[in-house]
Amino acid sequence: MMPMAAILSGATIGAGVALLIREVLRPAPALGPALQRLNRPAPPTASTIPADRDEQWGAWLVEHLGDLPGVRIPHKDLALTGQTPARFLLTKVALAAGGLLLPPLSAIPFLILGMPLYLPAIVAILAALVLWFTPDLALRDKAKRGRAEFAHAMAAYLDLVALRRAGNVSAEQAMEQAAQVGHGWAFVRIQGALARSRVDKVAHWDSLARLTAELDLPVLDDLAAIMRQSADDGASVYATLRSRAKNLRTELLAAQAAEANADSEKMTAPGALLAVLVMLLIAFPAIIRMLST
Repeated sequence: MMPMAAILSGATIGAGVALLIREVLRPAPALGPALQRLNRPAPPTASTIPADRDEQWGAWLVEHLGDLPGVRIPHKDLALTGQTPARFLLTKVALAAGGLLLPPLSAIPFLILGMPLYLPAIVAILAALVLWFTPDLALRDKAKRGRAEFAHAMAAYLDLVALRRAGNVSAEQAMEQAAQVGHGWAFVRIQGALARSRVDKVAHWDSLARLTAELDLPVLDDLAAIMRQSADDGASVYATLRSRAKNLRTELLAAQAAEANADSEKMTAPGALLAVLVMLLIAFPAIIRMLST
């Protein structure tokens, strides 16, 4: 036991001495290759390559398909939701291509059994049409929710601007200070528009009117018109802004009530159908008994 421990101890010490001598006697690295390794740009990650590639493919599709009669790109909705036309059109084309390819591929076993060839083609065309318009519907719904959220934020923003104007603050300062209070995406958009107006040296209401044209936001255009017409009249602006905020809240509540009523009416037909099915299930054994006797 003791010779084995002595051998292991000697081997460990020898290995340590050998590593120490190797580090001491290692030559200094060349300066040129070392600087090249340090200044070499980092390789692109797997997450950035597909994004750039998708944008390039989408840009090619926009260039070659954007002017076709059946291709419509909703630029205002895309700008509101933060999507690019290239990625939007690429998604539409990819979904349509998947709709065309999926039914024929899934029908290969049935074709072997002798199913007619025209059935997979019809299903593929229908699937491609449905998937082609699916991104439009999803984008329209998302933009509708975004405009509703922006309208709620504008109701608060109008009150904030009115309070700043009541404190004898100038129109542009009132708009800037009120925009700094909120932290949602709507306030961020307003802050960006006001910052661009300072850079472009234009009035804040002109910048908001430009943002209204870009994103199709009528509630923002109301504020721009009020501040443009009454830039120097604090009292009337205060009353007008508070009145517009109150009316906007009333409109939003009415829209929510109408949407709730519509959802309730949509649930009437499924509820009635479920009641009919339950009645048929209850009466089914009695009917079968009557028919069998």
